[in-house]
Amino acid sequence: MELAYIPSPSRGVLYLGPVPLRGYAFCIIIGVFVAVWLGNKRWVARGGRPGTVADIAVWAVPFGLVGGRLYHVITDYELYFSPGRDWVDAFKVWEGGLGIWGAIALGAVGAWIGARRMGVALPAYADAVAPGIAFAQAIGRWGNWFNQELYGHETNLPWALHITSSEGGRVPGYYHPTFLYESLWCVGVGLLVIWADRRFKLGHGRTFALYVAAYCAGRAWIEYMRVDDAHHILGVRLNVWTAVVVFLLAVTYLVLSARRRPGREAVIERGVSDGPAEDEADAADGETKAEAEDGAEDGDGAKADVTKAEKAEKPEPVDSPAEAGAETDAEPKAEAAGVKDTAESGKKG
Repeated sequence: MELAYIPSPSRGVLYLGPVPLRGYAFCIIIGVFVAVWLGNKRWVARGGRPGTVADIAVWAVPFGLVGGRLYHVITDYELYFSPGRDWVDAFKVWEGGLGIWGAIALGAVGAWIGARRMGVALPAYADAVAPGIAFAQAIGRWGNWFNQELYGHETNLPWALHITSSEGGRVPGYYHPTFLYESLWCVGVGLLVIWADRRFKLGHGRTFALYVAAYCAGRAWIEYMRVDDAHHILGVRLNVWTAVVVFLLAVTYLVLSARRRPGREAVIERGVSDGPAEDEADAADGETKAEAEDGAEDGDGAKADVTKAEKAEKPEPVDSPAEAGAETDAEPKAEAAGVKDTAESGKKG
């Protein structure tokens, strides 16, 4: 008997009155909200507009859910289309079964559509939401705990997962909690991506590529521990091969992108820039305006000096003809008066 273990929930559905609240769906919803919230904070910090991440997520999330379900149904088609199975179950997403590979691939298509409509650079958007996606996966994996699925080999470790259900071919017992391993790994990936992005100023999709590569590195060994039914190629689970191939593609992109386009994008959203390019343009515009104003002031000063000089050289204003004539007549009269006074003085003497 195990002294310590992780218990499984007795049921994966809670009822709020008549409304069923499925643990798997609840974890997915919470994960999406966390991804959008963190992505928005990172997007605004880069100079983008608030709300852009959510607007694009309206396209990316539905595409991602469809892509994740398609990947699961295609790779595990016998669960839905083999004799004795009901194909309608392929649409019951709440019962579990989302492939992250399909979710990311088709979710990227939805994000591309939304980004084009918003005038946003898709690589910059992917960089902003990358750590949030990792944290969303960490939360979403707890949905597998509610459904008692995706566990590993039997173990007697203190953190063994106690499976109690016998539905779907399950055998009650104590197993490696691979859902928990992947959840913790995704938290580490999210923190790694945030640190690397701040430390190395990653851009042009390299932050997202780092997230993909780091996730695949962990998914490969965690997938290898699982015991649920899966297709095998050369004795290795299909998802392990997928993780290896995607890891190599992500690392290749990371290296080539760093060589071709180092640094970050200057413009991440149409009409918005947080890079030095716009700052320099604003500074240049400011200098041009300042020079124009200085020139205008110099011109005004020169005009003032010219006006003063003109006033200095301008002759005194000439009085009206009437006044000039009055002064002319006064002079002969004064002279005549002087002559008369002299004559009178002579007579008296």
